Amino acid sequence: MIRIAFFDIDGTLLDFGSKSMTPRMEETLSRLHDAGVLLCIATGRAPLTLPWFAHSGFDIWMTFNGSWCFDRDGQIFSNPLPKDGILKVVANAASIGRPVSLATKDRFAANGLDSDLLDYYGISGFRLEVADDFMDIIDKEDVYQLMMGCYPTEYDAVMDGVEGARIAAWWDRAVDIIPSDGGKGRALLHILERYGIDPDDAIAFGDGDNDIEMLKAAGTGIAMGNASDALRAAADDVCRTAAEDGIYHYCLSHGLI
Repeated sequence: MIRIAFFDIDGTLLDFGSKSMTPRMEETLSRLHDAGVLLCIATGRAPLTLPWFAHSGFDIWMTFNGSWCFDRDGQIFSNPLPKDGILKVVANAASIGRPVSLATKDRFAANGLDSDLLDYYGISGFRLEVADDFMDIIDKEDVYQLMMGCYPTEYDAVMDGVEGARIAAWWDRAVDIIPSDGGKGRALLHILERYGIDPDDAIAFGDGDNDIEMLKAAGTGIAMGNASDALRAAADDVCRTAAEDGIYHYCLSHGLI
């Protein structure tokens, strides 16, 4: 019996380039909720860049790839990046000419801009700006995620000597940098523990490599038809693409709605 469902956003609930869910996807979520299934957003996005629909109808929010999770009663799990790791990433990025942005619960800040970083934020429609107090934020606030334009060939240089952080990527032009002991899989288990739900009663849908741990942690992990090869290999099943309302068809054919 499915008691909770976890959904990535971009490429899963939404087709890439879309700003809103299809009517069938809206129907799916509504029918799942009516059946008593808890609904959880599970995204690399920050709370500030969640799409409008994610603020209502859902019960739980897993943001920053699981580094900050909350429900309507407040915080469930908090796992900020270590400050030493942040500073090392910033220095490494500067050595290869890459700016870095950071995210707290309440704001974004960047120490520079390039086309890859701007396009990454553009996916969620957010306009990123350079912050004069970038280094002060690192010193004084909890930073949950770093984002930067970065190709796979640059990963080793960016993470050279970095402790307490790792890359979680779902796009080949940019990366999210999260706590090394973080990720959506760990966050999913914290959420299940909070609600007293067995992993066998959880289902998760995703499309990117940053969803691999989440799909493995859930009793049932479903890769979208547009998912990466690595995620498809890790999943229990594959549904149709986001553009084809894959979640709707899977839930309908498996008696979940």
